[in-house]
Amino acid sequence: QVQLVESGGGSVQAGGSLRLSCAASGSILSINVMGWYRQAPGKQRELVATSTSGGSTTYAGSGKGRFTISRDNARNTMYLQMNSLKPEDTAVYYCNLYQYSGWRREEYWGQGTQITVSS
Repeated sequence: QVQLVESGGGSVQAGGSLRLSCAASGSILSINVMGWYRQAPGKQRELVATSTSGGSTTYAGSGKGRFTISRDNARNTMYLQMNSLKPEDTAVYYCNLYQYSGWRREEYWGQGTQITVSS
């Protein structure tokens, strides 16, 4: 089992910045993918960014160019630096980790942290 705990959420005015953290603990394998997802009210959960244990990153959606994902493998912690925040970034942000144990895919989610951006 893997536990994921997000922190750093809150309220900010448009144009501001926030930094989210996700601390992972438990049975974490050396090769894994961590990512940030978000879900706005009435919408489906969507991918924000991913980061592999090997250092590759991908971005999706409107966060491209404004958000930066990073991770500290030694601390099993992932971050999301969010700049130039917009009201449409308001959502619950979730930390995700998946890894393969043999052929079995293991996927874990954090409890989510609320981000509210006011105009």
